[in-house]
Amino acid sequence: MKNIKTALSLLLIISLCSCDDFLSEIPDNRTQIDTPEKISELLVTAYPENTYMAIAETMSDNVFDSELTSSDIDNRQSYNWEVQTQLDIDTESSFWNASYKAIAAANQALAAIDELGNPSSLNPQKGEALIARAYSHFMLVSFWGNAYNPATASKDLGVPYVTKPEKVLLEPYKRNTVKEVFDFIEQDLTEGLKYVTNEYKEPRYHFTVEAAKAFASRFYLVKGDWDKVLEVSQSLGSKPDNLRNYAAFNATPFADRPLEYSKVDTETNLLVSYPNSIWGRSYTNRFTLAGNRSDQILGPATNIWGKRWLITASGQYRGGITVLVPKFYEYFKYTNVTAGIGEAYTGTVLLSNDEFYLNRIEALVMKNQIAEANDELQYFLGTRTSGYNPAADILTEEMIVDMYPVVDNEFTPYYTLTPLQTSYIKAIAEARRREFLHEGIRWFDIRRFNLVVEHNTYQFGQVVNNNILQKNDKRRVLQIPQRAIDNGIEQNPR
Repeated sequence: MKNIKTALSLLLIISLCSCDDFLSEIPDNRTQIDTPEKISELLVTAYPENTYMAIAETMSDNVFDSELTSSDIDNRQSYNWEVQTQLDIDTESSFWNASYKAIAAANQALAAIDELGNPSSLNPQKGEALIARAYSHFMLVSFWGNAYNPATASKDLGVPYVTKPEKVLLEPYKRNTVKEVFDFIEQDLTEGLKYVTNEYKEPRYHFTVEAAKAFASRFYLVKGDWDKVLEVSQSLGSKPDNLRNYAAFNATPFADRPLEYSKVDTETNLLVSYPNSIWGRSYTNRFTLAGNRSDQILGPATNIWGKRWLITASGQYRGGITVLVPKFYEYFKYTNVTAGIGEAYTGTVLLSNDEFYLNRIEALVMKNQIAEANDELQYFLGTRTSGYNPAADILTEEMIVDMYPVVDNEFTPYYTLTPLQTSYIKAIAEARRREFLHEGIRWFDIRRFNLVVEHNTYQFGQVVNNNILQKNDKRRVLQIPQRAIDNGIEQNPR
């Protein structure tokens, strides 16, 4: 497994990439990245090769103590919002390093384009590089910076926003503020959207136009720019036919569902990745979706029409002690077949029309276009409900308010919500929670809505540790990895 020698130094990381010979050249030979083909190949590495999902999901309220007798150190530490000490795959340190490695590739591509005179023929590559750079920085600040709040963003610590290829082994960096990071992201995103294209051999592994717009909708939702969310989501329409088809998914043989979920020709999938990860084995963790608690998220009582969800979790792995929605296909690449040694790569969906559509509905609510939001939410929930009858299963404001009542001091984003908006935002947040089980998206809602999370640890069915993540708890922001701290990066307060 990969062991990154020093965090955020990137170790002249482009020289470490190995997808082709030109990526293995020493740093002094980087000028040989001098053709559109080589730049395009370089951009294959501009996406993080590790995943955040294990970190984010385990910190969220989707995870419970299953009381399995064993757990990985990083699983236990994430569950208790402790500083992770592991450096392996699926950890905070690995995702930090992978993200800056991806940023380094994007920066090298942009530098190569500039060296070639920035011709318009390279605009597609330029667009992809800018969007990819913005995406990785957004993910980094979403974990290692305070939740975005315009009143404090100019003072809150963000992450270093890196825009140039490194020239020395240990480049000194300072942390930009959250405002600076968001301003840089928006600048890259705006410019990148002008140029990004769909002309790839394998489009779903790259930022296409729709994938870039879906990312933009996530960014602007966090920033609170509802008009921008609606602008970029216009192409979806009010009742898109390219959402995930769960009826067809459930009809797929169970063993094939993980592959089906992340397939590049599954229409809802906009950006797919195969990071170095064993997250598909999450059901082996002690702190995961426990079978005796899964109905809190997937049970019929959580369906506004009282029907079964088409999204279901299987308990066949551990006799129902832990359950899993089969989403993650693992490809194990043997480096030594005899010894059984190799690397695991897991299919993950980074962006989808499902998230894109829910972002749009939330923006409609925030613009007080409640009737339109209600129609679209009914349509979305209907596509996830077994036996849904559009003529009889009507969604009303009264039903939303009744099922998702306002609870004092529960949803407290930096912006004001009316009581009706609060009920709809709760409904959408629960839909997003259910939709992206195991994928870590819930953690981002916990941060931006400042939700309280309670994690109990049990022994023989009795609570032995009650751990509560309160509002504005400093543990909501991950601690900077130790090797980055050693390299001079300022720590987060604790």
